[in-house]
Amino acid sequence: MAPLPASFFARPTLEVARDLLGRWLVHEHPSGVRLVGRIVETEAYRQDDPACHGWRLVDPTTGAVRPKGRAYDLFASPGTAYVYLNYGMYWLLNVVTEPEGVGAAVLIRAVEPVEGLAFMQTRRPRVRRPYELTSGPGRLTVAFDIDGRYHRKPLTAPPLYFAPGMPVSDQEVGTSSRIGLSRGTDRPWRFFIRDNPYVSGRRLQQ
Repeated sequence: MAPLPASFFARPTLEVARDLLGRWLVHEHPSGVRLVGRIVETEAYRQDDPACHGWRLVDPTTGAVRPKGRAYDLFASPGTAYVYLNYGMYWLLNVVTEPEGVGAAVLIRAVEPVEGLAFMQTRRPRVRRPYELTSGPGRLTVAFDIDGRYHRKPLTAPPLYFAPGMPVSDQEVGTSSRIGLSRGTDRPWRFFIRDNPYVSGRRLQQ
């Protein structure tokens, strides 16, 4: 599988979030197993968004960015991995978007397993329903064995990358507010494939 180039991510974040639907997330695991999932749900985050980690790093008067903490990595080159530990429990996979110096990223919220299912099940042995395997940003990183070692790594080349996958028509795409936020809740920046069982938070589908 040929990885998507950095130019794919060097675009407006909302466009990238929508266009990632149907693409492959690929992890060529050190064990020799290849893990592939079709992306079915994403969320967009930008520096002008109070829900974005990089929001407070930008001076509203000068536009200057304070190089402070992990959130500064949101301003890296497009196609870079931004991986963080959520509430000390689950790693979440984001890909940096827009030109370098702009703080933005897309969160990969859910994938539909395509290859390497047996390996994923060993990573999440208590799962009873197939769709629960990767239906959520924390679930998918456990199943795909993605953690902080990939932070700031390029997602445009193996071992962890995105590939072209299968196109998704506009009629198949739903949007809603993002999940689990206390700020920026009015922005419909969550994108998902309608009626796909691997989409998380299905009660929020439109």
